[in-house]
Amino acid sequence: MKHISINVSGNVQGVFFRASTKDVADKLGIKGFVRNEKDGSVYIEAEGEEERINQFVNWCQHGPPYAVVENVSVVEGGIQHYSKFEINR
Repeated sequence: MKHISINVSGNVQGVFFRASTKDVADKLGIKGFVRNEKDGSVYIEAEGEEERINQFVNWCQHGPPYAVVENVSVVEGGIQHYSKFEINR
């Protein structure tokens, strides 16, 4: 099990990034949350099996069709034992 925090910057708000992130997380069995940040970026906490986390990070590199991802930073952290993946508003 692996826990990561991801910050995605670029044109990533108003392009269904959070909803798409939840869909991908649910398909991969990843738990955690996604939220928009005041600076225009998207912040994600994700937990799951390492291979699935890697697939998830790869998806975050481009995001949904209308997103323009400029940077993705990933930091490993301690397991939080999330029970599902949520969109935080």
